[in-house]
Amino acid sequence: MVSEVTSTDGVPLRVHESGVRGAPTVVCVHGYPDDHTVWDGVAAGLAPRYHLVCYDVRGAGESGKPRDRRAYRLEQLAQDLAAVINAVSPDRPVHLLAHDWGSIQTWHALTGQWLRGRVTSFTSISGPCLDHAGHWLRARLRRPTPRALRELITQLVSSWYIGFFQLPLLPELVWRTGLPQRTLALAGCASTPAVTDGVNGMQLYRANMLPRLAKPAPQTIDVPVQVLAPGRDPFVSRSLQTDIGCWVPNLAVRELPGGHWLPRSHPHTVARCASELIDHSEGGRESRPLRRARRSGPQRRRFEDTLVVITGAGSGIGRATALEFAEQGAEVIVTDIEAQAAERTAQLASTLGPSASAYPVDVSDGGAVEKFGTVLLDEHGIPDIVINNAGIGMAGPFFDTTVADWERIIDVNLWGVIHGCRVLGGLLVAGGAGGTIVNIASAAAYLPTRALPAYTTTKAAVLALSQCLRGELAEAGIGVVAICPGFVHTDITSTTRFVGLDATEERAARQRATELYHRRNFTPDRAAREILRAVERNAAIAAITTEAKVGLLASRLTPRLLRALARADLAPRKWH
Repeated sequence: MVSEVTSTDGVPLRVHESGVRGAPTVVCVHGYPDDHTVWDGVAAGLAPRYHLVCYDVRGAGESGKPRDRRAYRLEQLAQDLAAVINAVSPDRPVHLLAHDWGSIQTWHALTGQWLRGRVTSFTSISGPCLDHAGHWLRARLRRPTPRALRELITQLVSSWYIGFFQLPLLPELVWRTGLPQRTLALAGCASTPAVTDGVNGMQLYRANMLPRLAKPAPQTIDVPVQVLAPGRDPFVSRSLQTDIGCWVPNLAVRELPGGHWLPRSHPHTVARCASELIDHSEGGRESRPLRRARRSGPQRRRFEDTLVVITGAGSGIGRATALEFAEQGAEVIVTDIEAQAAERTAQLASTLGPSASAYPVDVSDGGAVEKFGTVLLDEHGIPDIVINNAGIGMAGPFFDTTVADWERIIDVNLWGVIHGCRVLGGLLVAGGAGGTIVNIASAAAYLPTRALPAYTTTKAAVLALSQCLRGELAEAGIGVVAICPGFVHTDITSTTRFVGLDATEERAARQRATELYHRRNFTPDRAAREILRAVERNAAIAAITTEAKVGLLASRLTPRLLRALARADLAPRKWH
């Protein structure tokens, strides 16, 4: 439905309504140089559940275009917003969702008297309150620490166009050349702004920027606020948007992958984040991501309100990692081919963290992993961290390794990781909020040896896959970490397949390997702590144990030496 609302100074505002009448009303306010269509993708996600209202701000789209600069002052824009809210939802408070200059004017309206009692929640994207911004600038000038100066200089360089817009006539002429449209396209603006919208909208900068920044008067906002801060915004820094806790006591901050035009590039993510705040503000349960976005301060545990999924967590490094994450506040979901082992890990994790769940999953079975992914999404939501840990060992000469042996180790060690990345990592991609995929490879991935051809091959493939995925998923804000342990004392040695040996000889080989790892005495707990540090650093490759680190360095500096060492015969005599 399309209607027209007349503002207090007679300017007509074109209003577009969709969605469910009687449901909570969400009013969307666009920025510069957009019009209401910037919300089209977001509206598709919100309209099935809410009464959605998008309007063209004065000077843009189909709304009136006053020429007087004073008509674009924040006080008048606040009155416009109030007029729209009173027209579309006269008897019930609304939820606000705003971007860029839409956020700037919404912040201003919320700090004044225009919207008292009329707003239930506010989600802001890439648009700070100008009073907050003025205080932010002054604070960094008063205490010019290296970090403060770096933030200040970065923001001033990013905001060069604000000074340019203050010039007479020249900015208008440049707009008419088409150069700004091409520049905005490079910055991620998917639509081509109308020249009249670009020219008229510059009055927003001229009427408001210098007066508000010169005399900031920051005030407290008494409604729940959620700031969605794009990680690659070329115009507004994260700090400028989010260092506002002293004025916004009920604040949630989410840093999302993407650029300035998040409503166009990630509409489903914006819709999901907004709906989580709306539902909670309407009396629903607070979602885990929203709860995490509110956490701050020294009392917060490192991975509090984080959902971590770990495959092959029935023992060894997988179990130790699950327990370490649980102790650091994470909700842990563990899987293993052995149901009882997974249950035991979940029980132990539940004594340390908020909650833990276990599922029997054979990672070599793609269908089983897909079924688990569906259950995970339905019962727990989108994970934040996925750890593909499940794996088996295999030793022995290449020509003693049968096709069945190859199929088994590739199914678990390689296909298991592929299934985990494709299904569980795919949930992170679909969620649009970033995250981390951790793949457990091995130092064997870069240390060739004639004793472990099958095992080394699969782990080298896992390492290569991780590096390829890291490049592919960087734009989605998803880190991919390859963990390369050396000799870690786990149960893998007692289950390793030693090809070419009879049962008695194989038991003896397993015993020798177990004794070797025991003497090394690098425990799974120590490995788990290294994994958590690698996740925090978003390390591309994390070598665990001294021998793994030395081997990684040698693989880069002296590869010929490693190839020579690969000829060393460490096999039992039976293999001769």
